[in-house]
Order: sequence, then structure tokens, then C-alpha cells
Amino acid sequence: MLDRVESPPFLSGQLLLSMPGIGDDRFERSVIAICLHDDDGALGLVINKPLPDLTLHGLMAQLDIAPGVAPDVPVLAGGPMAPGHGVVLHSADYAAGNTIQVGTAWAFTSTLDVLHAIARGDGPRHWHMLLGHAGWGAGQLDGEMRQHGWHLAQGDARIVWQVPAEQRWQRAFALTGIDVTQLAATPGRA
Repeated sequence: MLDRVESPPFLSGQLLLSMPGIGDDRFERSVIAICLHDDDGALGLVINKPLPDLTLHGLMAQLDIAPGVAPDVPVLAGGPMAPGHGVVLHSADYAAGNTIQVGTAWAFTSTLDVLHAIARGDGPRHWHMLLGHAGWGAGQLDGEMRQHGWHLAQGDARIVWQVPAEQRWQRAFALTGIDVTQLAATPGRA
């Protein structure tokens, strides 16, 4: 069933939404699937920013992988850190040697075996190919959450897998009861 899912401790398995006026163009209107969050820091994947000039088949050609039955979908910009490093965010129905499960919400794999499985048609049911990731040091995300810039939404598989990338930000906010057209880019004063 594709809906709200159980999350592990901290913010892992939840969606981090950038607020208007976040002050960092790299994260403007971003939806980030938080994959790891603990006392040592956090790692997330931006799931709504398609790269303009790269598709899965193009990336597979660079890696000498025949696309097989894999659809030629856009590759997403997963974040500003390690932009040349690929990772597949996928449903928890697939696991390889280095797959990291994120509760029951999703998992991610950063080895080529997941791309080979997708090409063969026996990979995860749902997936996104991303380059790069977002990362925070120990306590950094926690501090940013106390300031204007981020809003938290429950991990919702429908947003991650079914909603088109260009609609994910607005739809994720809507799940929390917020109409983004009513948000101001700067915080007010009382």
C-alpha cells in the first residue's frame, strides 16, 4: 500500500521541504527524502530536481550498461554534495549487498548492481536515479530545523513514487495542510 509508512528514529524516512526564501538557491523548492539521520549527521536525496541534460539511458551508456527494459527517465540532481556519485533511491522491495533500508519507507543503493537489475527488469518496483546528495554534519540539520528554512513532512510513498517531480514540493506541503501559495518568503515579526 502506498501511503504513510513507519519511520526509524530521528528524521530518517521523512521528507524535508524547503521553505520559500530558504536563502540557498541549491535548495529552493526542494523535497528531500531523508535517508540517514543520527547523532553523527544526516544524508538526504533531493527528489524533485531533474537534471536538464541527462537521462537514465545516457547515464547507462556512460557506464557501459545496456538499458534493456529500463525506461529512459530523467536523472535527478540528488544534492550539491558529490554530484558525480550516483545513487538509486528505491522501494524497500529490493536489496543488494550495500542497500541501506530506511525503515519501511524506502531504501537506497549506490552500486551498479541495482542499475543492472533495473535493466533486466528484476530491480525495485519504484526507483529514482540520482547524482549527488545533501548532507549535514553532527547537529547541523537539527540546528537548521530550529530556524526558518525547513518544514518536515511524514514520508509518504505516494509523493515519492507517484507524483510527478515538478509537483512534489507543493503536494508534500499539502499533505501537512499547508497551501504553498499562502507562504511568505521571509519570516514575520510579532
